[in-house]
Amino acid sequence: MGVSLSQLVEESVDIAWVYLQQTGELDNDAARYLTDAVEAMIRGGQRNRMFLANMAIIKYRALKEKGNVVPIRENA
Repeated sequence: MGVSLSQLVEESVDIAWVYLQQTGELDNDAARYLTDAVEAMIRGGQRNRMFLANMAIIKYRALKEKGNVVPIRENA
């Protein structure tokens, strides 16, 4: 039996999160963006954790590079 979809999301985001944290690229907005990116790819049929994590990292970096990532304010 395979992994549940929620576990697949959790594990894929965790891989991406740890990598971004180790490279110093992690921002407050990363969790939401990574989760949304992984869920969208899963809806598209992708099930490989490493692929999901790597693509989420690539998409996050691209979005951040364009300046389209808006930090989440805790006290907003």
